[in-house]
Amino acid sequence: MARTLVHRGPDAGDHWVGESDGIALGFQRLAVVDLSPTGMQPMTSHSGRYTLVFNGEIYNHRALREQLERVPWRGTSDTEVVLAAFDRWGIAATFPRLVGMFAIAVWDQHERALTLCRDRLGEKPLFYGLHGGALLFGSELKALRAHPAFVGEVNRDALAAFMYASYVPGPQSIWQGTHKLRPGHHLTITAAQIGAGTLPTSQAYWSLHDHARRSSADPMGDHEIVDRADAMLREAVSGQMVADVPLGAFLSGGIDSSLIVALMQASSSSPVSTFTIGIPGHSSLDESTFAARVATHLGTRHHTLQVTPAEAQAVIPALGAMYDEPFADSSQIPTHLVATLARHHVTVALSGDGGDEVFGGYRRYLLAPTVARRTRHVPALAARAGRATITGVPVRAWDRVRPELGARAHRLAQLVPNTGVDDVYRRVAGATQGLALVLGRHFDPVAWFATLPTGPTGAVDRMMYRDALTYLPDDICTKVDRAAMAVSLETRMPFLDHRVVELAWGLPQQALIRGGESKWVLRQVLARYVPAPLTERPKAGFGLPLAAWLREPLSQWAADTLAPSTLRAQGYLDADAVQRLWAAHRDGRRDHTNVLWNVLMFQEWLAAQ
Repeated sequence: MARTLVHRGPDAGDHWVGESDGIALGFQRLAVVDLSPTGMQPMTSHSGRYTLVFNGEIYNHRALREQLERVPWRGTSDTEVVLAAFDRWGIAATFPRLVGMFAIAVWDQHERALTLCRDRLGEKPLFYGLHGGALLFGSELKALRAHPAFVGEVNRDALAAFMYASYVPGPQSIWQGTHKLRPGHHLTITAAQIGAGTLPTSQAYWSLHDHARRSSADPMGDHEIVDRADAMLREAVSGQMVADVPLGAFLSGGIDSSLIVALMQASSSSPVSTFTIGIPGHSSLDESTFAARVATHLGTRHHTLQVTPAEAQAVIPALGAMYDEPFADSSQIPTHLVATLARHHVTVALSGDGGDEVFGGYRRYLLAPTVARRTRHVPALAARAGRATITGVPVRAWDRVRPELGARAHRLAQLVPNTGVDDVYRRVAGATQGLALVLGRHFDPVAWFATLPTGPTGAVDRMMYRDALTYLPDDICTKVDRAAMAVSLETRMPFLDHRVVELAWGLPQQALIRGGESKWVLRQVLARYVPAPLTERPKAGFGLPLAAWLREPLSQWAADTLAPSTLRAQGYLDADAVQRLWAAHRDGRRDHTNVLWNVLMFQEWLAAQ
């Protein structure tokens, strides 16, 4: 099982077996803190009670070490600190003290119990499930599949959810009977429970629900709010720069990544290494020029990789195995490419991911309330007529007026009429055309969102809250973790420091969205380090011209992958419905990029099994 994860930890590997208890822990190490053998895992506590494997980093391990007096330390690793904390405070009492990203499995010799734990926002993955009378767990599904007891039956409910969301929403996974541990939760399991074939419910040690109660006003003025955010972000960034190996950052030149790099450079006495990729010939998506300007201003050691379409497309065959379950956020490709570039120079890279979810950066937070307010009362007859008029004009015709106008016009037409902001959000949060593709299953977004813990009452806060519980861990964190760990690169996300998240939710909404502008407070903090003209522009991110690529030059690959005979033989998807979507997209009548990429990535995943 551990050997399947060598890409996550190529530096060393070991295992520990408690034969009398029927427990085995395996680990592959990416050495980042304490590179000596004293940092090796599995590791047993000084008392001999706890044995642990742990993926991730505890950023406050030095502060915790100072609190743990009279411990006969063997080395300087954060792993040893976690075990000493278990000895001193117990397992459940330790988790809330940890600042970091982590997936932990710890065996308690006294209680004969295994505890699994995952970090608060879900940066690090942790899968588990009962198979053939054995509890299997690991950082990726491929580790579970390596065990002879594993039973691999596709979870069709999860597949239906994937066809809508472009990722498999937790706590389910693509395999029946295998689950994702929820972010901010821990789960303690005994041999008796395994023998009975039942697992207990996980318990939360931190919940966004407890902090997502935004005040309508803040007693501080704007300047104090910006000072507070600046100080907290500085602390988070400097804490995540702790490493005994070379460290750098992804830089797109946008607000989030530029701010992270600016704060890194402010905390560093030498130039920070920064990395970006460019896509020549696609000016609307290529941010490498902007990133270079920011890097020059900050004085970083900047690296740019110009990627040809052929080089980007060459990544596609590896995606099924890389992501280990169906995953269809197409920015997975450039994210993997920039991670590969970074790994040639560093072992750890900080990223600006999470800034949009935490500080209100997505366009839907601005547009959904406006669209709902202006269109929800449009009569049904008028809505149908308007929709027919707009969608009756092919995407390729709209694009002659302005590039990418066709897809936007068609998407907007599908939002009219609506029942309010929640309805608009559900339609823009997923590929609604994919809801009917899965044979014998139907996914209901309304029911899915209803299963989430009750969130804030405000429309924008509700969207941010839902994104933080679903899209953030299961798309953004998944995308970055798998893309980077595939090349043995550790990534860190300062915006997901739970103290930053708590700060952001404690600010009034006008500190996030003001005057039709998103991420107001981040813009103010960034302006202290980087002139606004260098970063103020329409958001692009690490994007790809996927809609055009599917028509040409990926058309033949897509046609072969979507062959009706193949889909019918597999028995998962409605082959005729898929063909109708493909034909409309291929001919330029509609833009079905999202749902088609979902189907294509499911097919690539199936091929990798």
